[in-house]
Amino acid sequence: MHLRPAQPEDALAVARVHVRSWQAAYRTLLPDDYLDQLRPEDRAPHYNFTTRDPQKPYTIVAAEEGIIQSFATAAPSRDSDLRGHGELYALYVDPVYWNQGVGVALITAARTYLVQSGFQQALLWVLTGNLRAERFYERNGWTTDDHHRTVTLWGIDVEEVRYLSVL
Repeated sequence: MHLRPAQPEDALAVARVHVRSWQAAYRTLLPDDYLDQLRPEDRAPHYNFTTRDPQKPYTIVAAEEGIIQSFATAAPSRDSDLRGHGELYALYVDPVYWNQGVGVALITAARTYLVQSGFQQALLWVLTGNLRAERFYERNGWTTDDHHRTVTLWGIDVEEVRYLSVL
């Protein structure tokens, strides 16, 4: 497995990972008809992997033999009550590669990026009820502060719970 910064030409492959992850991980949490209509081709134009501005999201991909298996995106916190924190915006692994250490490698790389960016603490948001993700983050040193929110992602309202970690 090779970890590297995402490139503009990775957009469709990252979108495929993103969509497949949602369709597998959120199957019992979001409506089936919603998940079934998600298409990587619709998602890909939303990614911008050209900037290296430290105030903008930075995406790392894990690839093997040219196939992107997963990605993580990190940046400064968007939460007004946690300014000065870093944020793990996203960490998605193609379900084909679950339980193979890819997620651990990516979360480690994202932590390293946040530390190098000057952060000592970070936050992330997990879809409420996503027990698999909650267990993964807890095993990797994150704890919930029981702060909840409702956001609209990809056109659907979802409930999320916040996790914090010392980097």
